[in-house]
Amino acid sequence: MRARDAIRKMLDLYEENLKVTPGCSDARGRLGIYETFRAFMDMAAIHAELLGVGYQALLEKGLFWLTVKTHFDFIKRPPMRSDVTLRTWPEAPGRLRTNRSYEAVMNGETVITGKTEWAVIDTAKNRLVTMKGIFPEELDFDRPSASPDPFMRIPDEFTPEEEYAEFRVSSVDIDVGGHMNNAAYVRAIVGSISNAELDRLSPKSMTVIFRTPCFEGELLKLYKRETEEYVWFKIERAGETAVLAGMEK
Repeated sequence: MRARDAIRKMLDLYEENLKVTPGCSDARGRLGIYETFRAFMDMAAIHAELLGVGYQALLEKGLFWLTVKTHFDFIKRPPMRSDVTLRTWPEAPGRLRTNRSYEAVMNGETVITGKTEWAVIDTAKNRLVTMKGIFPEELDFDRPSASPDPFMRIPDEFTPEEEYAEFRVSSVDIDVGGHMNNAAYVRAIVGSISNAELDRLSPKSMTVIFRTPCFEGELLKLYKRETEEYVWFKIERAGETAVLAGMEK
């Protein structure tokens, strides 16, 4: 195999082994919903560093990764003490946005799939830049998407009566970008629901759409609307939609 091909194959996929410990399990002894989002977001950051397009590398160019949308399908929730293989790989980029796939495998069976839509912003001009030249030339994009269906459309049609909780952004919610971490929004939503309600909903999937950043000390309002198949959520910051989310029952 030529050196270029070897490098391309090495960069193509990032993989980690996860032991489902009590610290990443929910009250029913399964890998938690928030913990799933957090684990894969962390892997995306690590893989980006290995590809030379991580936080520091982009910062030196005046650029920053933006998470636009994230989706996960929970085919089966790995139980506590199980061993799971987590995988992630970037998909072929479009002009302004790119997807990254995720997959969790347990005992040879795919148990979780997902993807994130990302964009890159010029921090000085506050506008998106094209994806051309962001990834290394050696990278191969021939792996199929782990989650090929389009992202769920989430209606932003909540009434004042559907406000049901508040969330104060604290220091532990803030990441290196200076704003609320993407996975922290999932923690805020899941944490606003009782275990009894989570049991009733038994989420098959969850989609999160990020609209505007939130910052330490801000008081956020949470809205919820339930239909026959879904539960829709909104996180509002100072009267503006910060996040929309949807759980499929």
